[in-house]
Amino acid sequence: MLRTALAGAVAMAVAMGLGRFFYTPVLPAMMAGLGLGPAEAGWIASANYAGYLLGAVLAAYGWAEGIERKVALTGLVATALLLLAMGLSSNFIVLAAIRFLAGLASAFVMIFTSAIVLSHGLAAGKPWVQSSHFGGVGFGIAISAIMFGLIILADSGWRMAWIMAALLAFIGLAVAMRYLPRDVVRPGPAKKEPPLAWTPALLALTIAYGIFGFGYIVTATFLVAIVRDGGGSSLFEAGVWLATGIAAAPSVAYWMPAVRRVGLVNVFALGCLVEALGVAASVLVPLPAGPIVGGVLLGGTFIMVTAFGLQVGRQLAAESPRRALALMTAAFGTGQILGPVVAGYLADWSGTYTWASLAAAAGLLASGAIVLAFSRPRPA
Repeated sequence: MLRTALAGAVAMAVAMGLGRFFYTPVLPAMMAGLGLGPAEAGWIASANYAGYLLGAVLAAYGWAEGIERKVALTGLVATALLLLAMGLSSNFIVLAAIRFLAGLASAFVMIFTSAIVLSHGLAAGKPWVQSSHFGGVGFGIAISAIMFGLIILADSGWRMAWIMAALLAFIGLAVAMRYLPRDVVRPGPAKKEPPLAWTPALLALTIAYGIFGFGYIVTATFLVAIVRDGGGSSLFEAGVWLATGIAAAPSVAYWMPAVRRVGLVNVFALGCLVEALGVAASVLVPLPAGPIVGGVLLGGTFIMVTAFGLQVGRQLAAESPRRALALMTAAFGTGQILGPVVAGYLADWSGTYTWASLAAAAGLLASGAIVLAFSRPRPA
């Protein structure tokens, strides 16, 4: 089971920590080197999230039944190649297209690797497998931050950063190919789910989940650019991203005691509040404290809120959980697409990331409040 958890964590590190979130630490150097403004950077980021949304929607259909491992590994290959392509490209349209495809690949890896790894963990009665699996996202962020810091010290430039990220991805691919189990553990034959019954609680949760996608992604995209905008050094940029990854890696595990004590809904709302404080601190508290606090609170909450929100959805739609998760993911993805675009234009308009970050913090507070007010599962 340890090998299965390792395969899942490494796959998530590659697909999410590198394939999705490596754009954040490299972004300021790319903006300077290619003459990109915040709005253009936001559009490139949103292209990635649009690809992720499409991948999540496509994955909801049954075409990958029995070939989940092949699809996941193909997605990892594509992720590595697309990371390499980012280091060889300069055109805005081409970069957006690469990021779109990278989002599509990361969605396939996340969904189908999770289906394999989590099914094995559940069948073996090992709940720590889930924490290890999703912790791979933070591990990937932390490793990429260290690698980016070394590239800064070597004065190798942003193109080399993407190329080295691709090399790390190929190493991760080799580990996943070696240890990822071949099949999903299925307790019985697959059953067609009934149509989704939209209750007020489920509708409120889905709306809140979409708003959360908008709120968290602004800082997850522009945190390092905020450091650059505030006059921080390149090494400090890498350090902030490292702190984010270190906080993210164990986040699902260290929030579990709170879930057992106060329940999923309360922890979801608390996570939104904590993250909102970090998002606001990243622009309101001066360097060096503000971005570090923002990175740690972002890392310590965004994976947990994402995962626990889906668990609440499963509770609210017990008869049709896959349909509910697909639609919640679609709402989340829509929020992710809108976030960087809106933030980019606000930054262009105001000349600072402050208003964009405060809008994101307000969204996070609204998300937590909606869930707290409307989305409590009814007692059985």
